Amino acid sequence: MSFPDLASLHALNPAQQPTYPDRALVDSTVDRLRAARPLVFAAECDELTTRLAAVARGEAFLLQGGDCAETFAGVTADNTRNKLRVLLQMAVVLTYAASVPVVKLGRLAGQYAKPRSSDEETRAGVTLPAYRGDAVNGFEFTARSRVPDPARLLEVHRTSAATLSMIRAFIAGGYADLRQVHTWNTDFVAESSAGQRYEAMAHEIDRAMAFMEAIGADPDEFHHVDFHISHEALVLEYEHAMSRLDSRTQQHYDLSGHFVWIGERTRQLTGAHVELLSHVRNPIGVKLGPTTTADDAIALAGRLNPDNEAGRLTFITRFGAGRIRDGLPPLVEKVTAAGLQVSWVCDPMHGNTFEASSGYKTRRFDDVIEEVQGFFDVHHELGTWPGGVHVELTGDDVTECVGGGEELLEIDLGNRYESVCDPRLNRVQSLELAFLVAEMLRARSA
Repeated sequence: MSFPDLASLHALNPAQQPTYPDRALVDSTVDRLRAARPLVFAAECDELTTRLAAVARGEAFLLQGGDCAETFAGVTADNTRNKLRVLLQMAVVLTYAASVPVVKLGRLAGQYAKPRSSDEETRAGVTLPAYRGDAVNGFEFTARSRVPDPARLLEVHRTSAATLSMIRAFIAGGYADLRQVHTWNTDFVAESSAGQRYEAMAHEIDRAMAFMEAIGADPDEFHHVDFHISHEALVLEYEHAMSRLDSRTQQHYDLSGHFVWIGERTRQLTGAHVELLSHVRNPIGVKLGPTTTADDAIALAGRLNPDNEAGRLTFITRFGAGRIRDGLPPLVEKVTAAGLQVSWVCDPMHGNTFEASSGYKTRRFDDVIEEVQGFFDVHHELGTWPGGVHVELTGDDVTECVGGGEELLEIDLGNRYESVCDPRLNRVQSLELAFLVAEMLRARSA
């Protein structure tokens, strides 16, 4: 199949695209992006596909996490380090509990565009275009800021490259050493009231570490990790320009990230996003919400993974805590009966958002955990593998989601609410989630 051009994709009336006022500027920006260096390498994408194939077979678990929407101003060494740190801490706990490898996939170094439920936003009688992420326009509520600007896509490339360089430097510099990561978790348990309930599991990990040290075990895996990046493939100009023909395979890869996904709002079977990603060789994901039927899922698999290759396709479900137990079983049953090789991953964030009385968008930690528990329960009942979790989180001590061991209340949200879109779990809530999911994994194998 020939690779589609941008004009043919736009002829499919793609959803959730910015309305650029200057088409000539769009074209020149796309030309500059086509000449920009790739952010990742095709061989790295293939490596991730292999790891995700193990998830599909029930031999590994996926941890995918990071910002709801990255911002250009947020690309600092501290922010990047804190997100990497909390993901590594979570992965250690999950690896021990699951007794299988944990695939670590950051929702960062490219997550700059967001779909919106409305094209416009109104404040105090003033209506402006909605903020669609720093890839498209500015968060400031002014007419000038909210005009979609294609030149921002060049900044997406620059800041994504900077973030990825920092991640690689941290990992190469020993930041991911297993002993150090475990020490951070030990400190969390000892110093945090939220963490103290997980003391028994932390002590078990500590004993296992001590045993390995006593027998002189010091494999390379103790000192470095494999870490990949992902984002939603939303703005067609950016994803198309970053898609390149690989000289090894003579196939196209979207080299803006290792793993890209199609959102709930852009997964139309004959739509532009499905068409584009059906032509790239990256491992890809699709978000499936409560309106998804089993036939929808099977048809998407047919378009996106016609060769039924394990590791190629991940279904990321986002039903909400109250719907997961009723909505998920028909999908899993029918997809499994069709013999399709997919990984099932739970996004417990997007179906559980509500507006607090103060006006802040938030999520209840208990709802997040309840959706993950429902996800595990459904897969346990059907004899299928709960392949992972996809979480919006930060390594900072923000106050965006209520509940958890810190018992954050709605009145606390204004203390440190920093997200420009959806609320994220903070550092303590993220680690608490990891220990609770670890308990679910252990119960499943008992």
